[in-house]
Amino acid sequence: MSQSPIDLAHLARQTGGDHALERELLALFAQQCVRHLRTIHAGSDARTRIDAAHTLKGAAQAIGAWQVAEAADAIERQLAANDAGRTECAMDALALAAAEARAVISQFDLAA
Repeated sequence: MSQSPIDLAHLARQTGGDHALERELLALFAQQCVRHLRTIHAGSDARTRIDAAHTLKGAAQAIGAWQVAEAADAIERQLAANDAGRTECAMDALALAAAEARAVISQFDLAA
């Protein structure tokens, strides 16, 4: 069974069921995704890229975007280990997970 890009039950627990807050958090996360993905892909140094992956992982965990969190965690570990070959594969997984999460967020926003 496929896991949804956003765990809406987790998000509801985080927000106490406040739908306006859920929309606000999801919109913020979508913006953070774009910014942090850009930094992870083109950051000036490994530390900057690791920090961006770590921050994105935490933001994803907060809203229940588990696939994004897992992919960001993999990138964080691989960058720290200087494992360039595996990092590229993990970046593809992160880009896909982030795109799927953002697609769910856009649907959620339209349902408001």
